[in-house]
Amino acid sequence: MVFLSWTRPTPKDQKDCINKSGTFNYDSKYRGVTAKPLSMLKEDKELSKDGFLINHSKILVGSGSDAYEKGKTALQTWRHFGLSWAFVDPKTPIEKGVKFCVCVKEFVPWLRMPLQIIYANETRSNKTSASFGFGGGTLGGHLLSGEERFSVEMDGDKQVWYEILSISKPAHPLSVIGYPYVFLRQKYFAHQSSDAVRKFVSSK
Repeated sequence: MVFLSWTRPTPKDQKDCINKSGTFNYDSKYRGVTAKPLSMLKEDKELSKDGFLINHSKILVGSGSDAYEKGKTALQTWRHFGLSWAFVDPKTPIEKGVKFCVCVKEFVPWLRMPLQIIYANETRSNKTSASFGFGGGTLGGHLLSGEERFSVEMDGDKQVWYEILSISKPAHPLSVIGYPYVFLRQKYFAHQSSDAVRKFVSSK
């Protein structure tokens, strides 16, 4: 099953996608794996053995506690998906168990891809270090199988970073055939999404 729309998906279209999506389309043993650091994922031989590829992007978007709070707000309001060709309903709450629909324009049709939030975490180790992030797992009807984390982090030097970390593999014949293209699109999304977050953080 693939969810296609010839015009920009309406709220009703997105809800229909979520209602028909069913359960997760990847092994439960990997549920929540993107909460781990990149270094641990690279050492996990099971991931590569099972056909998963790791995609990672980490970009400096600002500095200081105000920049961190704005970065957190950007994720909570889905500004990182505020693109002309990709979006998520900005009213979608960042809470464990919430299902959401990523809408992506590919050539003529729009793809609607269902996911569910696996976890949402915020940590504050001291006055100068904090992080906020959440991970979404793919559901039936998504072209890929896997999980993706979006996070913002303020390090000990008060620099604020936006990070995307995902594991994925094809879940549909279309993505099997075009996976090199899909992987490039993931890289392109990371670049555009980082720009969107950086602009929001730097805005007054």
